[in-house]
Amino acid sequence: MAPGLGRAPDLVGRRVGKAADETGLLFVTLLEGLRRTWDFRTWWGEFVEQCWFIARVTSVPVLLIAIPLGATISLQAGDIARQLGAQSGTGALVVANMITQVAPLASALLISGAGGSAITSDMGARHIRDELAAMEVMGINPLHRLVTPRLWAASTVAVLLCSVVILSGTAGGYYFNVVQQGVSPGAFFDGATSLLQLSDLMVTLFKAWIFGFIAAAVACYAGMNCALGPVGVGRAVNKAVVTTSILVFTANYVITMLYQVLVPPRF
Repeated sequence: MAPGLGRAPDLVGRRVGKAADETGLLFVTLLEGLRRTWDFRTWWGEFVEQCWFIARVTSVPVLLIAIPLGATISLQAGDIARQLGAQSGTGALVVANMITQVAPLASALLISGAGGSAITSDMGARHIRDELAAMEVMGINPLHRLVTPRLWAASTVAVLLCSVVILSGTAGGYYFNVVQQGVSPGAFFDGATSLLQLSDLMVTLFKAWIFGFIAAAVACYAGMNCALGPVGVGRAVNKAVVTTSILVFTANYVITMLYQVLVPPRF
């Protein structure tokens, strides 16, 4: 047997064990951050500050992403609908896709890319400067003081961003479908409401809320456990964004599958 083949199972086992340990620590960070939510007097000020910061760094990019997304969906769906002689159904396709899939994913990825990277950098800098250890020495739990407000701020802003994505994406689709392709406004909005239910919007906002928690938990965990030095912080930021993207798409699939089983779509 070649020397390298004997070490392969051990290497795989160590990597699997490391991934399991990191997953457990991530869940501990999330649950411990939520455990003292009721004591809002200790984190209310930080919550407001983080909400303002995340909204400020994501509001403009979300508009720049949502409008072209709505326009692209409208143009592609309008082409197919025109060939089938069903142009009035373009509005239904545009709005249904924006509400059910595009909006929560876009808001989560922006929270992770813009807000989450800043959270990871901030927590990593605190870790390098031993601020987290100093808080523990003073009897202050850094998870309660720092992680809790960031979890709720990211989830709150994610829901608001999801609404902005829906409105701006629908506006972009309306312009290209109604103004450029000549569909009547009444047909556009009538088709938009034919495939949707109120529960669709509620599940979309719920998904955005959950995705915000995921993005903030991963960002805080990656920053608080990064390697010492600027290189460690940079790697933690990259790791947090990639991990959040994987978890968000996985959670989106699970929630969508359960929702479609429990609430059949309208035709």
